[in-house]
Amino acid sequence: MSLAVTQTCNLACGYCYAQGGSFGAPSKRMEWPVARDAVLQLLDQAAPGDRVNIAFLGGEPLINRPLIARTTRFAATEAERRGVGVGFSITTNGTLLGIEDRDLFDEHAFSVTVSLDGIGEAHDRQRPFRDGRGSFERILARITPLLEKPGRMQMSARVTVTPLNLELRRTLDELIGLGFGMVGFSPMLSSPSSKLEMQRGDLKTLLDELVDCGRQCESRISAGGHYPFANLIDALRELHRGTHRPYPCGAGAGYMGVSAEGGLFACHRFVEDDAGRMGTITDGVDHGRRNAWLADRHVHRQDPCRFCWARYLCGGGCHHEVIYRGRPACDLIRGWLTFCLQAYVRISDRRPDFFAQMGSAR
Repeated sequence: MSLAVTQTCNLACGYCYAQGGSFGAPSKRMEWPVARDAVLQLLDQAAPGDRVNIAFLGGEPLINRPLIARTTRFAATEAERRGVGVGFSITTNGTLLGIEDRDLFDEHAFSVTVSLDGIGEAHDRQRPFRDGRGSFERILARITPLLEKPGRMQMSARVTVTPLNLELRRTLDELIGLGFGMVGFSPMLSSPSSKLEMQRGDLKTLLDELVDCGRQCESRISAGGHYPFANLIDALRELHRGTHRPYPCGAGAGYMGVSAEGGLFACHRFVEDDAGRMGTITDGVDHGRRNAWLADRHVHRQDPCRFCWARYLCGGGCHHEVIYRGRPACDLIRGWLTFCLQAYVRISDRRPDFFAQMGSAR
């Protein structure tokens, strides 16, 4: 479950799916009763021995830092009482992240994802403050102490790729150099304003760049080293598990997003959007609506997915992006999966121990 603890933000990213963090509604913050009831609803559905995950999102979630701390401690205590495991994550723009967050994030082994679209100017072009100032230097000053001493935190960087920051290999190496434990790329395929969306030619360049990063990652792994390129590492893990799926993610099924006022949505991208509305924290999930939504989104109901060889690896693509833009990235996905399948075979031959280590890490 993700909690939109704020529906406001201090940045003005040109492509923001959340429309400046507010999701097209008045800015607001989640209050304690909503967060508490959301956690209880999640735990009520878990049996002893199960594990749940709670993600703090926004907007910029650290604008509501006190609620994050209170919710985390409550969820950890309540989960332990019930014999349920619980994991925590936060996705932040990094401008408010600091050493004051270290104790909480270390104690509860948070996965911390910082949104960074490059180094310096490359980032500032896409993720400025609301007054137009660049945000990179502020973020760097904030995250450096945590990267130097992460403790039990897992710190990752997530790069939103647009036509303006397509130098992936350079970006990857620079962010790894800052000390991030994992770096991943996600193309901007659907934006409320269509600003900075990837076009056909951009997607071809993106594939070439992904494969370049993938080759470097494969080379490092084959030589016994490490290269924290999330896109390939995650793909190799899923291939090794034998994952095959009729959906791209758990949206609307094993995963729900909660708005600041307690609405339940298929995922964080659908907050305040009737296309993904699933009920409320007060009334619970509307099972009829959810079942109909999942039936309609199944890969067998999607064209051209049901005729595509990659359908059970892809799952049909992000629901939100497909609903609002269609499927402009099918060639990108098939091309990337082809490389990942080939890399999996080569690594299996050269480093069979790599997958044994990956299994033990789970």
